Amino acid sequence: MALSADEVERYARHLVLHEVGGPGQNRLKNARVLVIGAGGLGAPLLYYLAAAGVGTIGIVDHDTVSLSNLQRQIIHTTARIGIPKTSSARQTMQGLNPYVQVIEHAHRITADNALAIISSYDIVADGCDNFPTRFLVSDACYFARKTLVTAAVGQFDGQLSTFKPHETGQDGAPWPTYRCLIGELPPRGLFPACEEAGILGALPGILGSMQAMEVIKEILGIGESLAGRLLMYDALATSFYETKLAWNPENPLTGRNPTIKSLQQSNYLDR
Repeated sequence: MALSADEVERYARHLVLHEVGGPGQNRLKNARVLVIGAGGLGAPLLYYLAAAGVGTIGIVDHDTVSLSNLQRQIIHTTARIGIPKTSSARQTMQGLNPYVQVIEHAHRITADNALAIISSYDIVADGCDNFPTRFLVSDACYFARKTLVTAAVGQFDGQLSTFKPHETGQDGAPWPTYRCLIGELPPRGLFPACEEAGILGALPGILGSMQAMEVIKEILGIGESLAGRLLMYDALATSFYETKLAWNPENPLTGRNPTIKSLQQSNYLDR
């Protein structure tokens, strides 16, 4: 698919990169990325994916814009308080790049609709703010054989990884899944939400931007994937550190004796 003259100028700084060039920019243009959440992580993630020229971007979010969001959710504006976040994000993204198609999924993602939604995209980026949805999205990506780039933030720290357990590493073992990192779904209330604990506004901006970078790398097939690695960021210490993640042969999704064989077997949103 040829780039128009306007697109050539718009993406000029990409086109001169040997790792991107015209073929890479067309891969971005033809890519379909689903983003879960248009909040603190999703805001910069969506903005940078649109700026990069990802051709089709889906947004899953059932919430509306509130005043307290604006301290960190930079894709929204004061004038849009009260409207769906998917609509607000779409307006900002298409205002930045009219060549991007934005698909709104202005509802919750559930065990009933997750596979249908995720299966129509190439790659998924999860920026939600709760464990039940993270587990659901991760399991659904495994069943749909889609790569997942996921991030999470606390008050002053965050973490980032890529999961592709439908593929195998150089050792022949499957790449780890989110369940290899977290184990069992934590009960509700064990970790306070940002409404209770607070969060420094710039922090999700950092992690969400890094998420966008990892998504772009996966689309282009460049650099080293974060699959099998967990990157952690301490904002107060201004430090990054990394740990290796390995496939857990006992995990119930992708282990040697899996017990989770469909999304209907787990009450993700009831915990």
